[in-house]
Amino acid sequence: MSRYRIRPRSTVSRLTAAAIATVACVCVGAAPADATGTGTEPVVSRGVTIPAFYTPPAQLPTANGALMRHEPLPLGISLPGLDGRSLPGKATRLMYKSTDSSGRAVAVTGAYIEPSAQWTGDGPRPLVAVASGTMGQGDQCAPSFALQHPLTISGETLSVAYDNLAIYRLLATGAAVVVTDYVGLGATDRLHTYVNRLDEGHAVLDAVRAARALPGTSLTAGSRVGLYGYSEGGGATASAAELQPTYAPDVQLAGTYAGAPPADLTATMKGIDGSALVSALGWSINGFVQSYPDLRALLDAKLNDAGRKALADTSTMCVGDAILRYGFTRSTAWTTSGTSIADIIAAEPRAQAVLDDQHIGTLKPVGPVRVATGIHDDIVPHRQARQLAVDWCRKGGNVTYEAVDLPNLGDRILTNHLAPLITDQGAAISWLTDRLKGERAASNCWTMPFQP
Repeated sequence: MSRYRIRPRSTVSRLTAAAIATVACVCVGAAPADATGTGTEPVVSRGVTIPAFYTPPAQLPTANGALMRHEPLPLGISLPGLDGRSLPGKATRLMYKSTDSSGRAVAVTGAYIEPSAQWTGDGPRPLVAVASGTMGQGDQCAPSFALQHPLTISGETLSVAYDNLAIYRLLATGAAVVVTDYVGLGATDRLHTYVNRLDEGHAVLDAVRAARALPGTSLTAGSRVGLYGYSEGGGATASAAELQPTYAPDVQLAGTYAGAPPADLTATMKGIDGSALVSALGWSINGFVQSYPDLRALLDAKLNDAGRKALADTSTMCVGDAILRYGFTRSTAWTTSGTSIADIIAAEPRAQAVLDDQHIGTLKPVGPVRVATGIHDDIVPHRQARQLAVDWCRKGGNVTYEAVDLPNLGDRILTNHLAPLITDQGAAISWLTDRLKGERAASNCWTMPFQP
């Protein structure tokens, strides 16, 4: 499958309209950057030049979290500070080594931001690893790229950096932030392995190690570490909290926020099918076929020409252009039998085994965790996110569960998924900041029988 030759028809006017309608909080954009840094031939993804920094070297270091390269990263939105330092801080682009779900070495990109704000809590400046929500599968969608280009419109793609708001709010507390691009989102040598819990959990934990290795920061060995993520990011931080004891015992976690986590991919696939975000089905399948090549023949036999084209097409898309091109499509239109992809996977033991292995909630999380989910969320279904909290409580986890009770804002159009992201964000950051200050969290597992 070719990643960088796809050129679907689209218009700037349609993308511009979607940018205005999709996210109102991002108002400053920048043109794509020229490739610089390594001298390697740059990749162009849907009209956007990916800086050569994102092309991994042939040889990778041995240690997980090893910092491979770094360079200054201009922030797309910044303000001059009274003391001469720009707000919210100084950013650095990173590439570091991680390990994927198959045990292979992999290069991951991301960004570290040293905040201008002072940390006023107890102890040295803490660090928050941010796992971004769904951005897409094209390299132009990478969260670190979005820090420089909060709004990318090429005529062929639309990427909106909606998670920058949370990043900037975290920086305002005085905490340093490291952002991971996950495996394959940004790094140009492979596809992004969307919602692969091992790849994403490893990438989050190794981002912390890379930030610690970066020279010239204010981090110390005593800096507390927190994790923050919503949606895809919520699944990544939830996975990291489970994997920490075996994968990264050196990364002690003061607290983890997992908002709207896709803990059960079988339920989540049913939720997104036919929704505005149906392209996430394509991103999931593309990633799992890359990680588990034996699935390719099975799925090829079940997909029709439209389905195969959709998977190839979505592999270079960001959320904006994916919604415009495929929003509200039913996966039954992509299969030879007219059966949904979720039903096809359920009938194939090997494919179902892959999804079952992605289940989050089978291990006790480390440290206090806060799980938040909108009760009307039909994209990342509320019931499966609540079940994660129940599963963790049963394992003795220190769980703060928050059911975000908002009116039903419209079925399958993303509003019931995005509204809790915004309305709960302040409380989530406040909760995490308290953990970074060393304040203890009291579990509310005992209230689960009374909470929706």
